[in-house]
Amino acid sequence: MGIREFPNGSARGKAATLGMRRSPDVSPRRLSDISPQLRQLKYLVVDEAIKEDLKWSRSVEDLTSASVGLTSIEERILRITGYYGYQPWAASYKRDERSRESPAPAEAQMQAGAEGGGRVNRCCWKCSVTQLKKIFWGVAVVLGVCSSWSGSTQLAKLTFKKFDAPFTLTWFATNWNFLFFPLYYLGHVFKSAEKQSPKQRYRECCRFFGDNGLTLKVFFTKAAPFGVLWTLTNYLYLHAIKKINTTDVSVLFCCNKAFVFLLSWIVLRDRFMGVRIVAAIFAIAGIVMMTYADGFHSHSVIGIALVVGSASMSALYKVLFKLLLGSAKFGEAALFLSVLAVFNILFVTCIPVILYFTKVEYWSSFDIVPWGNLCGFSILLLTFNILLNFGIAITYPTLISLGIVLSVPVNAVVDHYTSEIVFNSVRVIAIIIIGLGFLLLLLPEEWDVWVIKLLTRLKVRKKEEIPEGNGDIASGLPNKSRRTRPSMSSFAH
Repeated sequence: MGIREFPNGSARGKAATLGMRRSPDVSPRRLSDISPQLRQLKYLVVDEAIKEDLKWSRSVEDLTSASVGLTSIEERILRITGYYGYQPWAASYKRDERSRESPAPAEAQMQAGAEGGGRVNRCCWKCSVTQLKKIFWGVAVVLGVCSSWSGSTQLAKLTFKKFDAPFTLTWFATNWNFLFFPLYYLGHVFKSAEKQSPKQRYRECCRFFGDNGLTLKVFFTKAAPFGVLWTLTNYLYLHAIKKINTTDVSVLFCCNKAFVFLLSWIVLRDRFMGVRIVAAIFAIAGIVMMTYADGFHSHSVIGIALVVGSASMSALYKVLFKLLLGSAKFGEAALFLSVLAVFNILFVTCIPVILYFTKVEYWSSFDIVPWGNLCGFSILLLTFNILLNFGIAITYPTLISLGIVLSVPVNAVVDHYTSEIVFNSVRVIAIIIIGLGFLLLLLPEEWDVWVIKLLTRLKVRKKEEIPEGNGDIASGLPNKSRRTRPSMSSFAH
């Protein structure tokens, strides 16, 4: 193998060959015979014409590996001639070359990586602490929602034994909503750095109703309809407690989540989700099975119809609120609920009075009214609404919704020891189906994308593990064959 003389670079070629040991009489048979000359080739200065010739003389495999980093002439010649064991594209070769050429940048990269790793660890620590706090508060809120909701239901059942007036109880409990905005303002004073007067805070929260604030027209067009829906929701729920047991009432009220999805899909044009349609079917099937569990008696059918109507009114309230008013901040939501109490005091007070004088909801004297039960029910219902509306400030909304589901087994345990409820197989299956449908409705909108990503990562990991195992087996086979070959040759001799 000789060195080619190019016409345009004869002087450079002669100057290069002076420094190289050359034996024109002996032709090298192996590439190792000219390794010293090949090492000196990388110091050659090659003009553009030689570069073009070298470019055209490269094979197809060289062109595909050009992006890997074959830059010097020595690497090109060794790659073209097929020198065994030379793999400049290998990661180990590149690491050795980089460490030999620039040790200082490597150290700098290691230091930068250590500093970056420290920052990432600190950020991860902060995120983990924040998430742990959210989960801790979430558990507390779930227990609060479960206990307040189940406690108010059981206390209402106990109240009706002495005070058979569900609408009056609804009116009395709704008046306590007036405390929403004062309680919110107390929290604002203790937490916010920029403290405002009650009047300033009220005016700022009134912007939720429009540019003109809370006018008389806005009060009747935007607040009054929701006051009616709020009263109907609570009245139908309390009236159903008189007809059927609290377990059936609490589990059937969980269907309001399915009704919210159906109304949002129809009215608000929300995203269609097949899993939520399945959840809605589960809710409807659970309602039918719950009715069948008591044998379709008129007493139980009326109670189930009342609680389903309550769940429907609750769903209509939520969907209309999102349609007409949109989303509200904490102060705006507190003011809105206080306005509902004002509407209840001004315009609903006449209804309990009419029911009393018509003896629909009648009691002989005010001395027999269980004021303790009424106030306890109102406080528990107020606590439930506070946790439901303001709990998202400290934890995840999904955890808050779980508290409503957990109230079902709590009410079932209480009913088992205090009433004559029969938990037959149909009732248990209906409770499980409705609970499963409620849990399916808690799935986020992009849950399918997350599941696909998780399955894709698992498949990639499996594919990476399988070639590694095959590589270990394949690498062991040549070693065994190499060990057995000398023994065979020795036996041949």
